Amino acid sequence: MSRSDSTKATAAARAIAIIPARGGSQGLPGKNVARVGGVPLIARAVHAALAAERIARVVVTTDDDEIADAAHDAGAEVIARPAALANATASSESALLHAIEAIAPEPGTTTVFIQATSPFIDPFDLDTAVARVESGERDVVFAATPTHGFLWRERADDADGASAVGVNHDPTNRPRRQDREPEFLETGAFYVLRTEGFVRAGHRFFGRIGIQRVHPDTAIEIDDAADLARARVLAPRVDRRLAGGVAASLARREGAAWVADPRHPFIDVDAVVTDFDGVHTDDTAAVDELGRESVRVSRADGHGVARLRDHGIPVLILSAEANPVVSRRAEKLGVDVIQGLSDKGAALREWAAARGIRLDRIAYLGNDRGDIPALDMVGWPLAVPDAAPDALERARHVLERHGGHGAVRELAELVLAAREAKLGSGASDLVRESRELDPAHPTREQREAIAAATSAT
Repeated sequence: MSRSDSTKATAAARAIAIIPARGGSQGLPGKNVARVGGVPLIARAVHAALAAERIARVVVTTDDDEIADAAHDAGAEVIARPAALANATASSESALLHAIEAIAPEPGTTTVFIQATSPFIDPFDLDTAVARVESGERDVVFAATPTHGFLWRERADDADGASAVGVNHDPTNRPRRQDREPEFLETGAFYVLRTEGFVRAGHRFFGRIGIQRVHPDTAIEIDDAADLARARVLAPRVDRRLAGGVAASLARREGAAWVADPRHPFIDVDAVVTDFDGVHTDDTAAVDELGRESVRVSRADGHGVARLRDHGIPVLILSAEANPVVSRRAEKLGVDVIQGLSDKGAALREWAAARGIRLDRIAYLGNDRGDIPALDMVGWPLAVPDAAPDALERARHVLERHGGHGAVRELAELVLAAREAKLGSGASDLVRESRELDPAHPTREQREAIAAATSAT
């Protein structure tokens, strides 16, 4: 199936994705909500499933409240997983069977078993595998990556002194790579199953089994801290390759047209929060002979913030340092500001709660370690390209422009493009017209209306 063919399947989507995710990981506590590329693993799995054109429903079965909240925020349905099916010895199959019984899918429905511990799932691979099962070509299709590796197994010394044996080769005959057919390594990312056959077999492998080849970069499964660290290093490169298609598919789910371009993620949020130094500024300061400090900012950022406000999107500046220049800039931009912070996460949580804005509906733009508590709690953590490595590691997207050189404007344009694509220009106008007046931060239309009323009197 070609990538263009996969887009034709939306209207006929019938498959149900089920993502089992228990809370009691022993090897890596909190594994399923650990962040890779700024997104919890469970949310990454949900996003991949939602972006697949042939998947109609996405269900997470879990025993953990934090996993359930993250899955729900990402757009999944949640089923409570019984404790007896969530202990260290419980199989994934038992959780799948319980979820299928709870869902009661229609006859002929395909089940897509997805594991949240695989952070890099291409929705196109999901669609291709689903199509192969739905067409009757295979009963099961699972993700695997080709390998030409020579495998060995250690064993206890025996009479002939051998301590290692070749598993998939004769050690005395080592053909060249180009002369060998590839073997396939099961990645654990997903298994597409004919539901009735799976329920009868009680196991993920039955009937006619097929392999869905996936890119080697996506073939990572997180079991321990070393795997998580490796995934975080890979995320900027792998996510950039996958992001465009995922963004376009998720946008279509919201009824919006979106071009699949990794430079333009679908940042659908209700608020924008930023650091100041290194984001609004180039992270330098000039000091005159009297000790007065000045910073460099971008006029382009001012235009971007004005457009956000005109569209009714609140903006907040969080600054660790209390500095009059931050206050003056926030006043000029007409945005909220909180300064002198030791914990930006706590301040952001309090501000969001006061405004009734969900944290997963906030974009946060930062550049340094002090931004990490805020980056770790929002739905869209972003960073400027010269941010500290710890901040870059947590970013879901890295902007192209630097702080003080239009980074805030770039983020504003991405947010507004998503808003306008989702609502349409007519809907956007309607929302702006019906928005209640905020006396401290009136929108452009409200300022014009106030000016017209004033001149008329």
